[in-house]
Amino acid sequence: MSINSVKEDEEQKDSVKIKVILRLFRYMLHYKKEIIFVLLAMLLSLSISMINPLLMEHAIDVNITEKDWNGLVMVVAALFAASIVFMFTSKFWMKTMARVSNKVLLVVREELYAHIQTLGFDFFDSRPTGKILARVIGDVNALKDVIQSTVTQLIPDFLTVVVVFIIMFIKSPALTFSAVAALPFIIAGMYVAEILAHKKWQIHRKKSSNITAFVHEDFSGIGIVQSFTAEKESQSEFSKIVDEHRISFRNAVLVADSFSPTIEISWGIGTFLLYYIGIQKLGVGTIGVGTFVAFSTYLSMFWGPVRNLASYYNKLVTNISAAERIFDILDTPAEVADREGAAELPKIEGRVRFEEVSFAYPDEPERFVLHNVSFDIQPGETIALVGPTGAGKSTIVNLVSRFYNATKGRVLIDEQDIQNVTIHSLRKQMGVMTQENYLFSGTIKDNIRYGRLNATDDEVIAAAKAVHAHEFIINLEHGYDTEISERGARLSIGQRQLLAFARTMVSDPEILILDEATSSIDTHTEILVQQGIESLLQGRTSFIIAHRLSTIKNADRIFVIDEGGILEQGSHEELMEKKGAYYQLYQAQFKNIA
Repeated sequence: MSINSVKEDEEQKDSVKIKVILRLFRYMLHYKKEIIFVLLAMLLSLSISMINPLLMEHAIDVNITEKDWNGLVMVVAALFAASIVFMFTSKFWMKTMARVSNKVLLVVREELYAHIQTLGFDFFDSRPTGKILARVIGDVNALKDVIQSTVTQLIPDFLTVVVVFIIMFIKSPALTFSAVAALPFIIAGMYVAEILAHKKWQIHRKKSSNITAFVHEDFSGIGIVQSFTAEKESQSEFSKIVDEHRISFRNAVLVADSFSPTIEISWGIGTFLLYYIGIQKLGVGTIGVGTFVAFSTYLSMFWGPVRNLASYYNKLVTNISAAERIFDILDTPAEVADREGAAELPKIEGRVRFEEVSFAYPDEPERFVLHNVSFDIQPGETIALVGPTGAGKSTIVNLVSRFYNATKGRVLIDEQDIQNVTIHSLRKQMGVMTQENYLFSGTIKDNIRYGRLNATDDEVIAAAKAVHAHEFIINLEHGYDTEISERGARLSIGQRQLLAFARTMVSDPEILILDEATSSIDTHTEILVQQGIESLLQGRTSFIIAHRLSTIKNADRIFVIDEGGILEQGSHEELMEKKGAYYQLYQAQFKNIA
């Protein structure tokens, strides 16, 4: 399995930028009504902006020239009223669009989070958690400016440029072409900036992801860092990663900022040519002072939006890499997903059968972990899986739970191929407990109830009593309402494992999987838990993986897993009499204990 480290930049597929942009903007179509109102308000604001210079031209060339003071007052009043309307309409569409952009971000983030939850273990095993967090949080946040500016900046500024150009052209084609003569330089600059800057911002996004991943990993393992007094080494690594992030940002900004002077120079050239041609060649008297003032105003109204459009384009180039990273995850197919037409698995009895099952990880298809494994387990039977580390014990139970799909062969539950039923209907009838006794931040009661969210308080307490967790819980300051962190601070490893046991028990599964479930419990606690396990196993098909062979002597059958298959199977007594692989494992462990 190819694994990406916190210090290594992630691989990212190249994408067609216009497709990424259109796909991003499609999210806005969910809010057509709000956007229509925004566009109407913007058109009204734009109309006012276009009329104002014409009113000024009329005031100068007509009212002032002819000393029509009443007309001048009316024009001033009209300008004032237009300004009031402009102020209110502008506030309306800015607030509305800010609200829409936040909703779009929410939709993107929820869609991304929902999709990530469908991805298999191989996705999470191949990259640091912090890099996944960077996409869900940082990359989604980076899209806000682009989404909001699309309507609040791109559309009005584009319309402004077009309308102003038409008005200027009608008034004076010569002045218009002189004013916009430098526009081709801007277009060329935008093209160059897109080529150079986009790659730089992609690199910067990856470096940002590395920081998040390193901090998450370092703080998650802070106990190890402090135990080995590795704070200085961690600080040194962090400084190195931060410095790479700083350099990547500097390189990206240098390219992006180099485009701004092109706009300012072009604007200056356009203004110079306007006044040079207007005054030196055509003459102010020929055009009229009011017309020339109006034309100067329109020129500012033309180049202002052009500068905004260039700024928007810069934002787009800056943040399109964030959209690419988001869509890269959304386009990652779930290796384990419901087939089209998958049926709901009805309440099961618990018969499990493997038919010539082989398994290899998707990125190592030639390396089989299991080879042609077959067995048939009856409802209510308890099966123990033993063998050396890496033999395939956890792989077998992961195939039963369909955390992976079998590469070859079939896994059947109650005679139904599990690939033909929905994942939800399959897993809700299973209880899985591993040696990784992960707890969520919240109360002890909430953590136990996570096994079945609609469990009553009495059922939660009953599950805790079954695994003998009730005694230590009620001795806590707030009992079942005691708040704990995700790391289970102030709880012993054994106590955390007991809570995980209670969480599994409250789910009341038809098939129970215990993967090294008692590995972190002391001998005294294990005796109590074994009593709870015995009652839980009654009437349920169970798989137990354990390195302590003394804990599985009462299993109906014991499978010795090695070399990708089942070497031996039978009861404890049968395998001990056979004096094969299990006998040797048992004797070796007993000798080590002795």
